[in-house]
Amino acid sequence: MLEYNLPRYLPSAEELPDSDETPVDNELQELIPGLLKAILLLLWAERMDWLFGIDMGIYYHPDKPAIVPDGFLSLGVERFYDEELRPSYVLWDENVVPILVLEVVSQTYRKEYTDKLHEYEALGVLYYVIYSSRRRRKPRLEVHKLVNGKYELQEGNPVWLPEIGLGIGCERGNYSGVTREWLYWYDEQGQRYPTPYEQLQQERQRAEQERQRAEQLAEQLRALGIDPDNLP
Repeated sequence: MLEYNLPRYLPSAEELPDSDETPVDNELQELIPGLLKAILLLLWAERMDWLFGIDMGIYYHPDKPAIVPDGFLSLGVERFYDEELRPSYVLWDENVVPILVLEVVSQTYRKEYTDKLHEYEALGVLYYVIYSSRRRRKPRLEVHKLVNGKYELQEGNPVWLPEIGLGIGCERGNYSGVTREWLYWYDEQGQRYPTPYEQLQQERQRAEQERQRAEQLAEQLRALGIDPDNLP
C-alpha cells in the first residue's frame, strides 16, 4: 500500500488533466483493452462495484503527473458517479489501488518491461499484464503478480486470477472484423468467455433452434389431424 505524504489541499478529478497528451500510436492499444471491457460489461452487467479504465490517468500525488496505462481494472469502487463519468482515476478520492493494469507494447517501446513495471510495483498493483504481439522468442503475454512487494511472472495461458475471479489469456479470434490474436477473459476451467458479437450470435442460434423445434412440433400435430393454430 502507498503511504501518502500529501498536501492539505487535494484537487479533484475535475481539476486534474484527463490526458497526458501522449498520442496512442497503435490501434491495438485501444482495441485490446476495449474488447476486455466489452466482455466485462456482459459478464458483470449487474455489478456496480468495478471500473475498467482505458487510457485513463491514474493520479497518485497531486504534484506528479498521472500514470496512464492502456487499461486497468479496479474492484470495490463505484461503477460511475454521474452521467459525466470519470475524467481520471484519483487515488486519494477512490481509496482503491487498481487490482490489474494492462500495457500493450507498441512499435515505439515505452519501457513496459522496466520503468513501468517498477512504477506499478511501487503503486501496489496486484497484477501487471504486458502484451506484445511483436515478440517471437519470448511469450507475447506476461502476467506479473505482486508477491511480498515484488512482481513474479506467472506461468500459463490463460492465467487464473483468483482475487478477480477471472482468468486472462490470449488466443486467435475475430473482433472488430479482424482475425488475429486477442486478449480474453476465461473461467476457472480455462474456457473463454464470448465477445458481445459471439454472444449475440449464440442467442440468434438458440432462437432459430427454438423456431425449428416449434415448426417440427406443429408439423407433427398436423400429421395427427390437429390444427396447431386452433389449440385451446
